[in-house]
Amino acid sequence: MSHEIKQLMAKASNKAEAYELSENIPINPSTTATMGDVINQRYARRSVLRGALAVSAIGAIAGPAALLSARQAQAATPRVSFSEIEHGADGTHHVAEGYNADILIRWGDPVVPGAPDFDPYNQTSWAQEQQFGYNNDYLGYLPLPMGSDNSDHGLLFVNHEYTNEELMFPGLGKQDRKANFAGMTQELIDIEMSAHGGSVLEIKKQTGKWKVVKGSSYARRITTRTTKMVLSGPAAGDDAMKTAADPTGRHVTGMLNNCAGGTTPWGTVLTGEENIRGYFWTDGDKKKVAAHYKRYGIPGKWYAWGKYHDRFNIDKEANESNRFGYIVEIDPHDPNSVPIKRTALGRFAHEGANVIINADGRVVAYTGDDARFEYLYKFVSASSYDPKDRAGNMRLLDEGTLYVARFDADGSLTWLPLVHGQGKLTTANGFVSQADICIRTRQAADRVGATPMDRPEDVEPNPKNGKVYVMLTNNSKRKADQVDAANPRAKNNFGHIVEITPDGGNHASTSAKWEILLKAGDPSVAEVGAMYHPDTSSNGWFASPDNCAIDGQGRLWVSTDQGKSWGKTKTADGLYAVETDGALRGYSRMFFRTPVGAELCGPVFTPDDQSLFLAVQHPAADGTKDYKGFERNSTFEDPATRWPDFDDKMPVRPSVVVVTKKGGGLIGG
Repeated sequence: MSHEIKQLMAKASNKAEAYELSENIPINPSTTATMGDVINQRYARRSVLRGALAVSAIGAIAGPAALLSARQAQAATPRVSFSEIEHGADGTHHVAEGYNADILIRWGDPVVPGAPDFDPYNQTSWAQEQQFGYNNDYLGYLPLPMGSDNSDHGLLFVNHEYTNEELMFPGLGKQDRKANFAGMTQELIDIEMSAHGGSVLEIKKQTGKWKVVKGSSYARRITTRTTKMVLSGPAAGDDAMKTAADPTGRHVTGMLNNCAGGTTPWGTVLTGEENIRGYFWTDGDKKKVAAHYKRYGIPGKWYAWGKYHDRFNIDKEANESNRFGYIVEIDPHDPNSVPIKRTALGRFAHEGANVIINADGRVVAYTGDDARFEYLYKFVSASSYDPKDRAGNMRLLDEGTLYVARFDADGSLTWLPLVHGQGKLTTANGFVSQADICIRTRQAADRVGATPMDRPEDVEPNPKNGKVYVMLTNNSKRKADQVDAANPRAKNNFGHIVEITPDGGNHASTSAKWEILLKAGDPSVAEVGAMYHPDTSSNGWFASPDNCAIDGQGRLWVSTDQGKSWGKTKTADGLYAVETDGALRGYSRMFFRTPVGAELCGPVFTPDDQSLFLAVQHPAADGTKDYKGFERNSTFEDPATRWPDFDDKMPVRPSVVVVTKKGGGLIGG
């Protein structure tokens, strides 16, 4: 696998391309046997499925007349109602007719009181610590006052996942990894570290428009460079967590590559550290690092941080990487609170974590490991949620049981416990403690026989119908003999969505049922093998589902991240409304489209569903050399678009967009 990483990085033309390509690398995927010989069982048993598959089956068996009749019989009104926008790609964003899509905040805008104005030509880490960070991803809306359902005033928590040096800094251009990032200085690296992390904003809707409240006492920047955090749960204090800077193994500075997340019923945010591998460095040969590093793809050397900061150099600090890759709990209501890394939820490339209160009061958190051939997880708390004990609720994610999913061909799902001493997770098999399992979670999941998936990203429980939706983004590396029931396509370039139904509505149960809601890609191309409701238009299909949101009506909204492969679909990433129930199950339509080179992240609604916040990440980055003959990779001086300012003196800037309906009303009707 080190050879593949080396080849990939050699091919990458810039940081954005390297990041998106390497995000898809399988990192020593599980050797668990796949189920290529049982996929036919799965679909033979369920050969005439409801909704889209039922109609398709009738058409194949009885011909066009019967197909028309079947469609008429299934005629139904979509749960969402808006004029679909068209596929395409250009330099700006687009939203369905009848809606406004306004810029709320951009990279570099002031966040904390007294922050300086953004000067892209004179950046400093001091200024960036006070300004909105780079590459906004997850968005979490928390109404004010806490515990209310106020949809006009609240806190917005924002992740800042990673940075694109060539778009951030003037005069830098493409960085050469073989030359160890010769253009990067410690000053620029410190700015990058300050641009990672998160932002807490107070926002308010006045006269129909959302604004950031200036001078807010809630306003906060959380950064990799300076923010102190604590480690909790089974791995806290373990020898593998101890470093020269922290001999206790209980304190760490900053968080890395925070992607998606979720909010809790007690008013905190859970944010997932995802692709931590890219930040670690070695002065030696990456091929010769220890096996426990390789399973996590460490060192990735996407950044030059390890040249100047010893903690990111595994030759100088062997354990620092063990302290990243967790779910971090943050209290946005208290700007002085210390973020907590919850090690009980395991260490891997967390896309995010979304929680639901089970019928028995326990908290269940679902989370995916966003890499090829990695796994789907859930955590079930030992104690129950108490709406009157916020302090107690903030300890719920330290004690409980972590599970990993096995998908079987008959449509059943088994949650396998990752508990020391149970089954194969014993000292004799190389797992010496629960702390060890929490640090080497991927290896533990390998051992118990979990199902390797096609990049499980966002996982959202739907409180309205009790089901759970899993976004599986893509996996072009899956071979024909690795196809299985839950991952039914070889060279899966476009991804799919799996729907899970917990047995008896019990999210804490170790068993469930599953089926595929849709298979993404262009349904007009037979070899793609896409699957939607047949009424989905030529603008309604999509590729690479990434994040999703469940609105207050229980409707599913899906955002996409195609990476550089958007050139294959000829449309930029966007947001789609997807029907999950009834005659239109599997029907999709396009609501919002990003500027060229961007992905869409973090969709979140206010409680009244009348405002929708969207994160437009890395505009002008992905594959822009293919955009209308744009033959150069985007740089600070020469980007494919200057969205959102369209000012020659301003670089392209990742930004948060807020969507509202003209004249007011529900998003999507």
